[in-house]
Amino acid sequence: MTSQTNYDYIIVGAGSAGCVLANRLSEDAHVSVLLVETGGSDRSIFIQMPTALSIPMNTKKYAWQFETEAEPHLDNRKMHCPRGKVLGGSSSINGMVYVRGHAKDFDQWAEQGATDWDYAHCLPYFKKSEEWALAGKNPETAEYRGTEGPLGVNNGNEMQNPLYQAFIDAGVQAGYMDTPDYNAQQQEGFGPMHMTVKNGVRWSTANAYLKPALSRPNLTVVTHALVHKVLLSAAAPKVATGIRYERKGKIVDVSANKEVILSAGSIGSPHLLQLSGIGAKDTLEKAGIECQHDLPGVGENLQDHLEFYFQFKCKQPITLNGKIDLWSKFLIGARWFFTKKGLGATNHFESCGFIRSKPGIEWPDLQYHFLPAAMRYDGQAAFDGHGFQVHIGHNKPLSRGAVKVISADPKAHPSIRFNYLEQEADKEGFRDCVKLTREIISQPAFDEYRDGEIQPGEQVQTDEEIDAFVRANVESAYHPSCSCKMGSDDMAVVDPQTRVHGIGNLRVVDSSIFPTITNGNLNAPTIMVAERAADLIKSNSTLPASNVEVVMEKNWKQVQRSKF
Repeated sequence: MTSQTNYDYIIVGAGSAGCVLANRLSEDAHVSVLLVETGGSDRSIFIQMPTALSIPMNTKKYAWQFETEAEPHLDNRKMHCPRGKVLGGSSSINGMVYVRGHAKDFDQWAEQGATDWDYAHCLPYFKKSEEWALAGKNPETAEYRGTEGPLGVNNGNEMQNPLYQAFIDAGVQAGYMDTPDYNAQQQEGFGPMHMTVKNGVRWSTANAYLKPALSRPNLTVVTHALVHKVLLSAAAPKVATGIRYERKGKIVDVSANKEVILSAGSIGSPHLLQLSGIGAKDTLEKAGIECQHDLPGVGENLQDHLEFYFQFKCKQPITLNGKIDLWSKFLIGARWFFTKKGLGATNHFESCGFIRSKPGIEWPDLQYHFLPAAMRYDGQAAFDGHGFQVHIGHNKPLSRGAVKVISADPKAHPSIRFNYLEQEADKEGFRDCVKLTREIISQPAFDEYRDGEIQPGEQVQTDEEIDAFVRANVESAYHPSCSCKMGSDDMAVVDPQTRVHGIGNLRVVDSSIFPTITNGNLNAPTIMVAERAADLIKSNSTLPASNVEVVMEKNWKQVQRSKF
């Protein structure tokens, strides 16, 4: 614990963005940086061993176990919404899947007011962050992949189970493209999936960015500290002067000479703004909080990805369902502990697909994660026998929700409601998920493996039956985002420099500032955002735009490639 009460930069949240900022800002030995985190150490085998990914996500010690309000379009179910509460944040509890998103996602950001956050300006920061382990095997992707960054990325055990390749082959047989690298010039198609694992260990931002910087005397990290609010000056216009946090029952005020930066995530950052009196006036007043700055977009525009498990029986005893007994788990864990190899060194999502759901869609809106097992994401309720599954979801939802403070007590969780499947287009997207997946898995590549559906089950056929199945079984993919969106319109919370509109010396840098959710998992674009924001904060020249080729298909299936 430090006795210092004054720093140049204060970063709230040691997660996917906060660890990046702590590293990059403390590179300047002339500035002092304070990083404040509610959770504690990530020194746990269950965090560091990739195959144990379901444990930290469902452990109160390592994750905020948020729950949504009853979702009206999901049979009024309350949905699990875990968020990292540990060094590394959600990068220490996530599935380690590395997906940058489609180039058009970032062009869409720029079109919606996030100036210079188009793909050409974002790609250099994806490259800056990354150490791509397979660069030598794919020299044609050198313009797109990084080799000297902190974030280790690879392909796990390189698809040793034959089911991984069968899934790719089936996608091609169904008329879709194959893609050797969905993080390079062509996202669309079926191919190997990438993960943030290095030398068999989860490569969170705590491992990649924070730990290499801990020896710097100008970086201070305070853990087990709950931030209550951002402190604001009394005079107008309002300026952030520091933060107030609680640690071991003691209230501490810390001042910022330069800036306060919120990197508490898409639930935590809007909630902290609201606790500080920054947000929609009526929301704050209902919670008993004095409005310091009426900013109606705070907490609005909340988006997430949903997915469900499409499960099939497997004819051959080659799936992970044969490895879930205690003795097998012990052997896998022991091998990983001593060698960092084997089934413990992968998240098991080693092949994937990105496709369009129908004609007229410009870029992919459906995503597949393939798993050579039939079991829940939390490792429970495994199929009694051999099976495999795809996690399939509609990635460009139109439904929008909100995060709203309900009490001035910082320990009270906010109200979270995504309004999942409120829009008819989102329901149609999931109908397409069911129909297209059946078409793919029915291809000859799976003939020697496929042995009938486990779920949804062949009896689920009509749109009404599919809708009912989806409402009852769909789950969050744990990608909350966009609740402090970047832009210049009336509902924007931060400007393209990541500065909070109307408040001096205050920024938000995390996935909450995405204008729209990207087509894929969120860890990679969150790290990219933090890398670019670090240059903006330091008033450095940003990296020059990279105008590389992006491969786009004119139609959604069986066509020749075109470019833009």
